[in-house]
Amino acid sequence: MNINGKRCIDLKEERSVPVHILTGFLGSGKTTLLTRALDYYKLSGRKPAVLMNELGDVNLDGMLVDEDVPMTEMLGGCICCTIRGDLGMELKQLIEEHRPDVVFVECTGAANPIEMLDGVTDASLLTKVELKSVITVVDAAQLSERSHSPVGKTFRLMQDQIRCATRILLNKTDLVPPAELVRLDTLIRELNPAAPILPTVRCEIELSLFDRLEGGVAERHQAASACGCGHEHAEGGACGTGGHDHDHEHGSDAHHHSHEHVMVYTHYFARPVDSERFEALIGRLPQEIYRAKGILRFTDTVSPFLFQYAYREMDFVKIAPKEELPSVAVFIGEHFDRSSLAAELAALEGR
Repeated sequence: MNINGKRCIDLKEERSVPVHILTGFLGSGKTTLLTRALDYYKLSGRKPAVLMNELGDVNLDGMLVDEDVPMTEMLGGCICCTIRGDLGMELKQLIEEHRPDVVFVECTGAANPIEMLDGVTDASLLTKVELKSVITVVDAAQLSERSHSPVGKTFRLMQDQIRCATRILLNKTDLVPPAELVRLDTLIRELNPAAPILPTVRCEIELSLFDRLEGGVAERHQAASACGCGHEHAEGGACGTGGHDHDHEHGSDAHHHSHEHVMVYTHYFARPVDSERFEALIGRLPQEIYRAKGILRFTDTVSPFLFQYAYREMDFVKIAPKEELPSVAVFIGEHFDRSSLAAELAALEGR
């Protein structure tokens, strides 16, 4: 519109789109929370969108998202590192193309949310995006086991994911004794004194939480960056000293990432395999493999199956894809024997 010959900007055209970051270690339940949140927004007549990241070259979790939800996939790397520079542009394009009412950013469990905060709060996007929350989903059983031997990069990464949260879902509480839950609550509170902790089973929460979440995360993170330490100090998510654990060495070629110790192996199947033999293989996976997922065709079934494996538990779901999908399995873990695993998978096909 014009007033006295001057152009005035309609504030409605410049409205900010709320963004929620979903983080948490591999297999914690992030995608379960995401699908619940997407259903909630759609039922209330709003349009959600998703930016999803996977370390591997196949986005299997994305197949659980309904086709009517706009989704951008960032594959083959971690948002916080190799493809971090594209995050701002991908968000901008997603918003301009689909005009969503909300965007959920779900990153791989090997990503450090401190770096993701930088990506989402890129200065060029602040006029259109408002970061509303960083929700960390914590696998209670996995945190319990790793906290008894609190060493290694994986445990430090889990600590950073907790420190940076504005809300924490302590998930899978049905798998941990009550006394241990009390200890975990204390441990989490030591890492993050401000963020509310919500005990959950299968990430079941009152989804109106998203409506009540207050803004200000971007401003707090911006202020923290200005102080020079790179960590958030304000209420709602304090990132502790130790930070993103990238150990950049300026003036050299060294560039170590917080998930450098995480390995990804993707195996494509040329033919259907025996379901019982595959289940047996998954059942004897070493502890170094935290997560596995894939789409498989079995010799003794007609429909393809989506399988998920996390923390020594496996699940198979029959699917009816609308397009031809590859038979593939993705394994994520820490320093596991990739060649041995590849040989066992090839043996299932008689190779």
